[in-house]
Amino acid sequence: MEPYNQATAGADQHLFDLQIDQQSISYLGETARWAKFLSIVGFVLCGLMIVFALFAGSILTTFARFGSRDALTSGMGFGGAFVSLIYIVIALLYFFPCLYLFNFSGKMQTALRNNDQTLLNASFGHLKSCFKFVGILTIVFLSFYLLGTIVIVSVASMMR
Repeated sequence: MEPYNQATAGADQHLFDLQIDQQSISYLGETARWAKFLSIVGFVLCGLMIVFALFAGSILTTFARFGSRDALTSGMGFGGAFVSLIYIVIALLYFFPCLYLFNFSGKMQTALRNNDQTLLNASFGHLKSCFKFVGILTIVFLSFYLLGTIVIVSVASMMR
């Protein structure tokens, strides 16, 4: 792939004169291969979580039949459905970053192979979407942790 240069971009003007040289192409190619590997592993894990979610109720009921009377296995009718729901939600949340990463990988590999600037830009768009999704999800979970900490501290201070 020839270096992308502002002078060869035509009407598309850029603030900086960035180029994709051979070393960058090599790094992007390797990154795309690792992204494809990680996304495929992620898809497999999502599938395993869904399969586990489908059988969670049966598994937890079986544990309850073995005579265990701890908090985990008591009330399994509700617990199994709740665990199934949690695993399905986690699998769905994990699926989308994997999909964005897979799309990034495929488009990046094609863009590098065909010297296609449009596909290169599209691949970076998918990578941006992956990081944006994970970033927003991180903010949401950190907010839940903070809220939970505030509730626990408030309840603990009221119990004194």
